[in-house]
Amino acid sequence: MDALIYTAMSGAERAMRGQQVHANNLANLDTNGFRANLELAQAASLPGYGYDDRHMSQIQANAVTDRQGALHQTGRELDIAISGNGYFAVQGPSGEAYTRAGAVTLDADGSMTVNGMQLLGEGGPITLPPHRKMEIGQDGTVSVLGAGADAQMQVIDKLKLVRAEASELTKNEAGLVVARNGQDLAADPTVQVKAGHLEGSNVSAVEEMVATMSLNRTFEVQMKLFKAADDMTSTGNKLITG
Repeated sequence: MDALIYTAMSGAERAMRGQQVHANNLANLDTNGFRANLELAQAASLPGYGYDDRHMSQIQANAVTDRQGALHQTGRELDIAISGNGYFAVQGPSGEAYTRAGAVTLDADGSMTVNGMQLLGEGGPITLPPHRKMEIGQDGTVSVLGAGADAQMQVIDKLKLVRAEASELTKNEAGLVVARNGQDLAADPTVQVKAGHLEGSNVSAVEEMVATMSLNRTFEVQMKLFKAADDMTSTGNKLITG
């Protein structure tokens, strides 16, 4: 009977952790550029002698969806969104990382940042000189119009834009997208940028709610299995001691 108890309890734990994943997705429904997490579960044998017939359910919440969120026009020259697949490169807390968030701000020294992290170009972090106007081209080229009266648009750098399959990506402890193999992704010239726009979250509220309700039912079933295993164990003990 204890084999059934292991199955029921690990299944219940998987359901609870899955609910946490979907709750986090719903919490970021209005977060620009957020990529929804996926819950992946797999069977794992219980280590130790005599436990070959007992298996646990292990959940992994480190997969992301690559579905594009809705693009919203803002008209702000520092707002950028990626059209199609791809990511912006930023300097994260533990190295290079990737994001779809495009609400760029300028620090006092002219550094381009996203959510407090420096935006990376092909030459490293991008810092703009004093200027009257800036433009971000479809290919990610960053140009500025200098402060002088006779100044002309000058290319400063080009955003580092990358692309990878969703299966090759995961999220780090800061919630940023990184490559599963731990390596930096190479720049991809085919990634397109749309200036004056922001991308919304790719979370579907309907899908998340349906998944949550399904996990609630799964949890209830696992608890019934646990109760059934406990009842069978109690009955077996009575027969033995009877």
